[in-house]
Amino acid sequence: MIEEQTHGPPLDASTVTPADPRYQGLVEGYNHRFTGRPEYVRLAGTTAEVVEALDEAVSTGRRIAVRSGGHCFEDFSASPDIAVLLDLSPMTGVRYDRRLRAVEVEAGATLGRVYPALYDAWGVTIPGGTCFEVGMGGHVTGGGYGHLSRRDGLVVDHLYAVEVVVVGPAGRAEVLVATREPDDPHRGLWWAMTGGGGGNFGVVTRFWLRSPDADGADPSRLLPRAPERIRRRDVLWSWDGMSEAALARLIGNYCGWLEQNSAVGSPATNLWSNLIVMHRSAGTVTMTAVVDDAAPDAEKLLEGQLQAIVDGTGLTTSSDAQDVVPWMASWMPSYSWPNDPQGRYKHKAAYLRRCPTDGQLATIARYLGDTSYANPMAAVVLTAFGGQVNAVRPDATASAQRDSVVKASYSTGGWHSPDDDERHIDWVRRFYRDVYADTGGVPVPGAVSDGSYISYPDGDLADPAWNTSGVPWHTLYYKDNYPRLQRVKQRYDPRDVFRHRLSVRPPA
Repeated sequence: MIEEQTHGPPLDASTVTPADPRYQGLVEGYNHRFTGRPEYVRLAGTTAEVVEALDEAVSTGRRIAVRSGGHCFEDFSASPDIAVLLDLSPMTGVRYDRRLRAVEVEAGATLGRVYPALYDAWGVTIPGGTCFEVGMGGHVTGGGYGHLSRRDGLVVDHLYAVEVVVVGPAGRAEVLVATREPDDPHRGLWWAMTGGGGGNFGVVTRFWLRSPDADGADPSRLLPRAPERIRRRDVLWSWDGMSEAALARLIGNYCGWLEQNSAVGSPATNLWSNLIVMHRSAGTVTMTAVVDDAAPDAEKLLEGQLQAIVDGTGLTTSSDAQDVVPWMASWMPSYSWPNDPQGRYKHKAAYLRRCPTDGQLATIARYLGDTSYANPMAAVVLTAFGGQVNAVRPDATASAQRDSVVKASYSTGGWHSPDDDERHIDWVRRFYRDVYADTGGVPVPGAVSDGSYISYPDGDLADPAWNTSGVPWHTLYYKDNYPRLQRVKQRYDPRDVFRHRLSVRPPA
């Protein structure tokens, strides 16, 4: 006789247990420092299946976590106490919704799926990121930025509505649609999804995108137009003969140019750039800059930026390649992290309101030039920010950093053995702490810094061993928006079903 199953998950094609050959690939995310061992993975292809998965997990007391692209830097979907992993990767639809007059994008769609879908159908785009493997569910809820953000703002600045499956006080799942309309009773939930971070309030299943100034029902006019052609410049400097002083000057010049050329409406905000300062062991420092070729003086803009960056450094540019390419042929620099899909990583981040201080520049140059440490994947990446991002009030969305000009990430990665964790992680922790030594080891909002980016989560910001500033982690990420996020949390996730190491906490 076969006994009736009373405690396990419903066994159907969407449930993957450890005995299934698909299991290992599903529980491994971007960062192989964290590989979960849930009892099962639920692959949800519809909102109804999300509801079913939540009701099953909550009613049986199993902790559940949700994942769209699996690109999280920390263990938010892979911590040991997670019993059910809800995977939205089957939800990849991109379509026009005539009722809401907006482009509907499902949360499991990756950026690599969304960009060509938007362009091929309507010639439009969103100012999203350059890692094509990232899923929309996590990308948008963290704010969403990329190489068109200086021109078009954050992705959430174009978010009209969001569908979220929440769990009420009785422990039952409920599907809600929240819009940015002022009279929407769930507008607070929409607001929380505009930068409040993933895994905080419920399961986002789909987004509706329409720019605030868009009118009519023509989908080709509801989102920013994609550039027809991109002018791209890739520059290389060799570490051979590079002094710490020269590197500090190069970085300072780069950030200084952005400080002077990031005002809302400035023609220079048509240009986006990424300065990737690799550790000396990598051999090179690189910069990629792109600009819409139709922008006024596009070539002159690229040339002016490069001349400002190398001024006074004494450095020889070892490679300088320019090209003009069609948008969809080679339309942006794609940084497909992880470089090594089996690698282990540690990332930290910060916003810059202005150029780092001389002391900070010297510290960055010292750590990246340190010959006692070697990892060619260790780096600081300084990404152009500002422009139209800063046209929005800090409280209009949950994305509070609205007057910065650079987004910085400090990282090391690519190793494979857990035995090497301590050496690499300790290096990047000390690096970051020493750059922000004057503010307790973290980028406390002030004249130069403006906190950190929740989509580059770093559990160290909540660790008093590495954050001695007295400023809590949630202020670094959310600033004055945190109390409002807590109220949304209390209303829509009163049982704290959706939680992780840096999740919004219910009010005390």
